[in-house]
Amino acid sequence: MATTTHAPQLPRNCPVPDFGSAGVRRPRVCRHPIPAAARGQLHPGPNMGDLELLLPGEADVLVRRLRSFQLREMGSEGWNQQHENLEKLNMQAILDATVSQSEPIQELLVTHGKIPTLVEELIAVEMWKQKVFPVLCRLEDFKPQNTFPIYMVVHHEASIINLLETVFFHKEVCESAEDTVLDLVDYCHRKLTLLVARSGRGSLPEEEGSQDSTPMQELQKQAELMEFEIALKALSVLRYITDCVDSLSLSTLSRMLSTHNLPCLLVELLEHSPWSRREGGKLQQFEGGRWQTMAPSEQQKLSKLDGQVWIALYNLLLSREARAHYCLTSFAKGQLLKLRAFLTDTLLDQLPNLADLQGFLAQLVLAETQPPKKDLVLEQIPEIWERLEHENRGKWQAIAKHQLRHVFSPSEQDLRLQARRWAETYRLDVLEAVAPERPRCAHCSAEASKRCSRCQNEWYCCSPPACRDCQVKHWEKHGKACVLAAQGDRVK
Repeated sequence: MATTTHAPQLPRNCPVPDFGSAGVRRPRVCRHPIPAAARGQLHPGPNMGDLELLLPGEADVLVRRLRSFQLREMGSEGWNQQHENLEKLNMQAILDATVSQSEPIQELLVTHGKIPTLVEELIAVEMWKQKVFPVLCRLEDFKPQNTFPIYMVVHHEASIINLLETVFFHKEVCESAEDTVLDLVDYCHRKLTLLVARSGRGSLPEEEGSQDSTPMQELQKQAELMEFEIALKALSVLRYITDCVDSLSLSTLSRMLSTHNLPCLLVELLEHSPWSRREGGKLQQFEGGRWQTMAPSEQQKLSKLDGQVWIALYNLLLSREARAHYCLTSFAKGQLLKLRAFLTDTLLDQLPNLADLQGFLAQLVLAETQPPKKDLVLEQIPEIWERLEHENRGKWQAIAKHQLRHVFSPSEQDLRLQARRWAETYRLDVLEAVAPERPRCAHCSAEASKRCSRCQNEWYCCSPPACRDCQVKHWEKHGKACVLAAQGDRVK
């Protein structure tokens, strides 16, 4: 990005590598069974460079086939095939980014103009979750024995936002989004607004479900947990969009600065820090798909998510283009000056470029505020959400009932066939390679290298005597699931 004399741009290879350097990629979102997005910072395995999920020709075919689906088609056979293709592209993109080689998935998406398609699919599944999924949950005659087909639709949003988070690191991807970048900005704003609102309602629901919960109630709880992680990925995507702020259209800048006032929203995020909490007097941060207790020596370390917010604020407040179009009202000035309390020496040591932001805030104290602008401006507006809502308004129940009969009530044979395809999509060697940390023993939590030979699902520690002891002690919990999993494999 161009450097200005007023405020030098934060380089894309930010001094804090966890926030998007070439050496350590962005954090991945994921909750089981979202295999494409490993939890937290990637942990490359010894043969990471040798792994290849897709051949170049295969990746090209899968990218070319990407298309938009109507809401009533979600969960259908053709839609499921595209979901599996997206997961493969997702995993391959993570593998490419992890070994710091060329990133052909990103290049293919740009070459074939598929970023707008991904944005449209992202917003379509968001609308499905808001409008159709609640209707499905309320239908009295809908009591599915297996909710995994519905889960895949609910999870589809996480798959797409994760892929976008991986590829939007590159400026040309943002440029290839064309007019849909407006829709993506609106999407990110909706997610971040929900994130701020959530911070006022307390912590997330517990992951463990109640024994009295129905499958659909469990699915709703999983969807709520997933929504939190999706919002965190939207924050990363928004940060990458702000990296391109000097090349964005006037309509996009106006949407970010005037319509949504993103600088003030980002200040709210820093104040509430929804990815941090205190449990039992200990500081916990949400990283890698779970809450992690921070050691006292790490509590002053800037988290990845806080870093994304600071970089986005830096881009929006110190870019020449953004400053020229941001209306500094008295409310905005009051909100932005709250940042001074956060700009400690410890923070500046970790993100030295924020010294420029500190200087900007010192000047802001003396700056004159402006009344809200009322100029008549002809500009583009996002159209995907409005178009989808117009096409489907009043049809939500009809869509839900159609999907109940034709999509989410598969026969046992159909489920087995689909399970085989999922198994082929989610290769164990690839999933382990993109995992953020080494497997842990299911009983004692020590580092593990031995897998249960029957079901291949549980891990146990590597020392032979301890391994045997842990397996025996854990069998009471693991036995039933192990036998069922092994029987399922034989059926396939």
